[in-house]
Formats: sequence, structure tokens, C-alpha cells
Amino acid sequence: MNQDMNDKYAAILHAPRPRSTTHAPMSLWDRAAQFAPFAALAGHTEGTQEVARITQERLELSEDAAMEIAGCIQIIQSRLAEQLEVTVTCFIPDPRKEGGAYVTEKGRVKKIDAVWHRLVLTNGKEIAIADILEIAILRSINRHDS
Repeated sequence: MNQDMNDKYAAILHAPRPRSTTHAPMSLWDRAAQFAPFAALAGHTEGTQEVARITQERLELSEDAAMEIAGCIQIIQSRLAEQLEVTVTCFIPDPRKEGGAYVTEKGRVKKIDAVWHRLVLTNGKEIAIADILEIAILRSINRHDS
């Protein structure tokens, strides 16, 4: 059967490849681009970038640090009407992998949500008290210089 096949295609077996007389040959780059949507490793780049993205581990507070934060929260609670300006360093858990990042927010305290244990700033940001690493009271909105 192999001989029959060779006989059948003998006339074209060693013929040169046909070339279009109306279209210029396509570059290898353009030919490869035709098959890009069918890449076997689609999403591979994004996956490796996600794995390489570094997260931080949540730090455990010492008892002294926890007491200091609790004291600041009490001061803020007792002076809510003054809308104290604070800087808060807190842990934000990563939604896709273990760990997260520590960020520092600056703003004025609108309220302390006792139900959800959150510090609510006037800019709308809410910070879980359990996620606070450091807090510093800067000043109040009704500050009087003496």
C-alpha cells in the first residue's frame, strides 16, 4: 500500500511549495501570532507572578503592645467628638494566599464600632481593632494651642 501511495503522489512529492502571486509571504512572527490564542501554557505567566508575589506574615503582639493599643482606643473612645487624627498600622489579609501586608492609614476617627470591633475613619475606611499593630494619636480637630 505504501508503494501505491508513492505512485499516486509521485508528481508532486518533490515539487516546490506553491507561492501566491497576489499575497506577500507572511512573516514567521505573524504566522506564530495566529496560534497565540491556543497557547498550551495560557495563564502560566499570571500564575508565576502570583506565586512570586511576596506577602508578610501576621505578627503576634506582645502583651505590652496590646495594652498600649487598648489604652489608645479608650482615649479615642472618650474623645470621639474631637475627631482625633490618628495613624494606624494594621494587617490586611491577602485574599488569594496566606499572609498579607501591613499598611499605615492616617485619618480622623469618626466612631468605634463596638459590635464589629472596628475603628471607623471619616474617610470611610474601617480598620479591625484586632488587626492593629500600632496606633498613634496625632491631634484633635478642635485643638487649642496654648
